[in-house]
Amino acid sequence: MITDFLIFTVGLVVLYFGADWLIRGAASLALRFGIRPLVVGLTVIALGTSMPEFLVNFFAALSQQEALALGNIIGSNVCNIALILGLSSLVYPMSVSKGTLRKEYPIMMGVMLLFYLLALDGVISRIDGAVLVAGLFAFLMFVVFDARRSGVSPAVEQINDAGQEAILLRPWKKVAYLVGGILMLSLGARLMVDGATSIASNMGISPTVVGLTVVAIGTSLPELAASLVCAIKKEADMSVGNVLGSNLLNVLFVVGLVALIQPLHVDQQSLDVHFPVMLGFGVLLLPLAWTQYRITRLEGGVLLTGFVGYLTYLVYPYVA
Repeated sequence: MITDFLIFTVGLVVLYFGADWLIRGAASLALRFGIRPLVVGLTVIALGTSMPEFLVNFFAALSQQEALALGNIIGSNVCNIALILGLSSLVYPMSVSKGTLRKEYPIMMGVMLLFYLLALDGVISRIDGAVLVAGLFAFLMFVVFDARRSGVSPAVEQINDAGQEAILLRPWKKVAYLVGGILMLSLGARLMVDGATSIASNMGISPTVVGLTVVAIGTSLPELAASLVCAIKKEADMSVGNVLGSNLLNVLFVVGLVALIQPLHVDQQSLDVHFPVMLGFGVLLLPLAWTQYRITRLEGGVLLTGFVGYLTYLVYPYVA
């Protein structure tokens, strides 16, 4: 059992550094070939940060662990809203711009609702995956257009801050970061799936529950760290935007692309319980953020309490 958790933890660490290397290498190469920082920031950076979830779900689907893959996506979306925003708001009350609530939030809710509707027949088919990937391209086009119209976005600022250093790297180092990142991501994802599968098997826990808890929290740790840094720096709106964007890409990019490769079967409990919980946290976020356009410490506590309650519901049958 200890070995399984060790394999999972090593996979998580390798996955984290692999994502960092991939983003650094891909962004610097894109800038080197003359792609505008705006496009790099809103595509390479955005998709790169979702690569851990994609590869974990890809290997889970290939290993016939579809419940683990589905649980990871639903659990990651719940973690992003309830755990990350809840904990970050406890550190520092988070301001939320009107633009975020009027643009990104409705899109996120629409995408999560579409995810649920596509799953109602018990499978996310290749056709469903194609619909989600088409939605991904439409969303990226909207984001680039909106950023051009409204000015520099946080993703572009990230390129301007970190990308300038990366572009000075020697060409071979850029390629090394890119290739090394891909290899590390693949290895880390494989180790995480193997470790999580063994944990579920040895402890008699449903793969769906493992995906909703251990795997989801693990793949959300980078976003949690980034959001806590944003909260400490009092850049709360950037943190909220990151969370909404991550939930969008989890569905459009990760589920869409994985379903194109390997259709995902959906169990009845996920349809009856876990999808509604994900949508419920999304709905709850609106009134909390709408009041004075901020998420207070009390409201963050509400989100965190809801998350702990959901975790308790998931794990109690196995520890009682």
